[in-house]
Amino acid sequence: MSDDAPNHSRGERIQQAEREAAKQRLLAQTETDRIPVEEITRAVPDRRWRRGQD
Repeated sequence: MSDDAPNHSRGERIQQAEREAAKQRLLAQTETDRIPVEEITRAVPDRRWRRGQD
């Protein structure tokens, strides 16, 4: 049983490292896909009034 403890602990450390790497990849991808606040809050013309003019 003492042989399992170090392997189990090592496996947990490997899984934790893999989870952290996946988290960092997701954060990097999210940052790449992020739309800057300036883009979101920029005024956009309201086109609803044009619907009746087509």
